[in-house]
Amino acid sequence: MTSRRHLLLAGGGLVAALGLPKAALADATKVAELPAHQPAHKGSKFMTTATMKDGAKIYFKDWGIGPVVTFSHGWPLTADAWDAQMLFLANHGYRVIAHDRRSHGRSDQTWTGNDMDTYADDLATLRHGTSCVSKAVLISAVPPHMAQTPTNPNSAPMSVFDGLRSSLLADRAGFFKELSMPFFGYNRPNAKVSQGQIDSFWLQGMMGSLQGEYDCIKAFSETDFTDDLRKMTIPTLLLQGNDDQIVPIDIASRRSVKILPNASLKEYAGAPHGMCVTHADQVNADLLAFLKE
Repeated sequence: MTSRRHLLLAGGGLVAALGLPKAALADATKVAELPAHQPAHKGSKFMTTATMKDGAKIYFKDWGIGPVVTFSHGWPLTADAWDAQMLFLANHGYRVIAHDRRSHGRSDQTWTGNDMDTYADDLATLRHGTSCVSKAVLISAVPPHMAQTPTNPNSAPMSVFDGLRSSLLADRAGFFKELSMPFFGYNRPNAKVSQGQIDSFWLQGMMGSLQGEYDCIKAFSETDFTDDLRKMTIPTLLLQGNDDQIVPIDIASRRSVKILPNASLKEYAGAPHGMCVTHADQVNADLLAFLKE
């Protein structure tokens, strides 16, 4: 029996390769047989929202034709965080799907359900089930367990996450502007700073619900994914920069790769947390190579 959070290892980021909601291994050739989306309303060509079990409407985008690659973003972003990867793979023969989590981006802002289990259920509903899974890629992802506890002493102290919550409530707009700098490594010497990327990060963060983003800090920091990782027997690739200032690699990918049964880790020298933007060409090439294996 797979965990309901099995492959929704969120926070920093996750790519679901060849049809990944949250569950087990299947024949990848079945992925292309997913049902076509029905029109959302008269006159529309493609539906852009899906209705969840509690009635929440989740926004998604669906590009290309071919085997499916599903993307799941982290806090506080939206599906747009994957644009460089989605466009690249859609132009290389894949169907790419990305959604805005509930209370993020263009999805409904729900008062409850801003937790990993509900995020996982939403993704499974969006993907029409959980059987068509072949491979997984975790990019700058938070597992196995970010927050320090008596049984997890070498992770980040709770004061770090309390500080995030305080900053979010005090001045969300200013906080996201400041956070974009370490997120993309723009605070490093000789960094090539893109004001456009700073603005995009800020806009994605500001589109979300304050309540949902507040709740999500607890979800990504305090959720223990250790048992979920042990159950991921499918081939899994971890990608992370060794200069990640948001999710330090020592407490994330370097630990996760030792727990996952069938995984490999590729470290990007000097890369920041937001390496899907700063190192997009390299990430894209690595994703395509892994998909073709």
